[in-house]
Amino acid sequence: MQNVVNADNVVVIGKANVGPADVIAVARGNARIELSADAVAEMAASRARIDALAAEPRPVYGVSTGFGALAVRHISPELRAQLQRSLVRSHAAGMGPQVEREVTRALMLLRLKTLASGRTGVRPVVAETMAALLNAQITPVVHEFGSLGCSGDLAPLSHCALTLMGEGLAYGPDGEVRDAGELLAEAGITPIELAEKEGLALINGTDGMLGMLVMAIADLGRLFTVADITAAMSLEALLGTDKVLQPELHAIRPHPGQAASAANMAKVLEGSGLTGHHQDDAPRVQDAYSIRCAPQVAGAGRDTLTHAQLVADRELAAAVDNPVVLPDGRVESNGNFHGAPVAYVLDFLAVAAADLGSIAERRTDRLLDKNRSHGLPPFLADDPGVDSGLMIAQYTQAALVSENKRLAVPASVDSIPSSAMQEDHVSMGWSAARKLRQAVDNLARVLAVELVASARALEIRTYSHTGEGESPLAPATAAAVAAARTAGVGGPGSDRFLAPDLEAAYQFVRSGALVEAVEQVTGPLA
Repeated sequence: MQNVVNADNVVVIGKANVGPADVIAVARGNARIELSADAVAEMAASRARIDALAAEPRPVYGVSTGFGALAVRHISPELRAQLQRSLVRSHAAGMGPQVEREVTRALMLLRLKTLASGRTGVRPVVAETMAALLNAQITPVVHEFGSLGCSGDLAPLSHCALTLMGEGLAYGPDGEVRDAGELLAEAGITPIELAEKEGLALINGTDGMLGMLVMAIADLGRLFTVADITAAMSLEALLGTDKVLQPELHAIRPHPGQAASAANMAKVLEGSGLTGHHQDDAPRVQDAYSIRCAPQVAGAGRDTLTHAQLVADRELAAAVDNPVVLPDGRVESNGNFHGAPVAYVLDFLAVAAADLGSIAERRTDRLLDKNRSHGLPPFLADDPGVDSGLMIAQYTQAALVSENKRLAVPASVDSIPSSAMQEDHVSMGWSAARKLRQAVDNLARVLAVELVASARALEIRTYSHTGEGESPLAPATAAAVAAARTAGVGGPGSDRFLAPDLEAAYQFVRSGALVEAVEQVTGPLA
């Protein structure tokens, strides 16, 4: 069962699992958070168990001992608050560029979700304070480097915990970086004085990599639909055949993603006046792989996305901490903080994104090459030789494709020991997530260039087939071309994409506006 953002844009954190829509609503939409009464009661009950263990003379990991390789030391009661403070302060050791606000908000929400499960043993006030931070739009400064994806996203989560203590730096609601203590005071939030186990509970989770996975899945879901649209536009502009999209052909190789992509392309191309003209001037038996196999490649990516969503849903249902308070009251050490399940799919999605961009670039190159474009001018130029058309737009696209191939090298195959060999095998899941975010953004830019090239080619086809007494051939994707032109993708004063605004094209693709424009004609696409 998943929470659903209600009409008041509020996410209620309780016994139900936090769902992907909740993560995105809080991370990107600033949805407010409320803790349910049953979550507060569950936290209070598990905290009572921690308090009982803290009063016992025997050492209990995370409650009355040090951490990691220092877990052998028993900590006396009068030093335990200092232990928790020291843990957070020492672990807030991130470096490098500051990560995006939405990543930090997703990370905080997911850690709050685990705190509210009652499995971590923190007092309700800790969760209530974290919810208050999110609601006040106070966002801790978190850095690019500091997580090995094991024992939790330690440094990123520690910087968030530092803000809960009223220390360190954070963004205010106005986007300015200021002292966290000042921001909390202005919002009327009392900093937390950490008790036994609470520092550890705040930093021991896969929340950063999971938050980035959830957002990447949402973004890629939209981009796979964009890729089906731009592939259809390129097929049409190259006078290709849409017969390869027939459902019976895909039924005999029953991969769901492949069938969905083929159906999308067929929908987009329905009623085209250009498809099927591949035999007119330069007869060819078959279209090139980049055209003919578009559903197979995009479909494989779709199926990868489905698997990634399954892993994300399982992780969203998890309570990741060490040690944990089990429902029967036992407090047990475990290895659930290891990020391998999340890291693998983050890397897998980077591979899919790289391949989808690669096939899109091949279609673009074909549109620009007069020897393979079946009658289109070189580089789609208005006056070849006087102007270069879209030659350099394809260079930019090729550079992005090459970069995504580098980003597709898995992070999760690496491991580097830490903590005096106590943590001797790590997942590198945070690194996998960081490079996937870049790969997704690069893919949007690659598809934006294909959109520009195919739209330009389709306009040339329409005009070049118009003679005296002859009606123009109508492209089925005319709505996409018109919408792109209206959005300024063609550049200032241009109706034919002669001076394309590639950044406008990127925004048009990234925002979902292209999909919306096409769906107004085709109906919903997968």
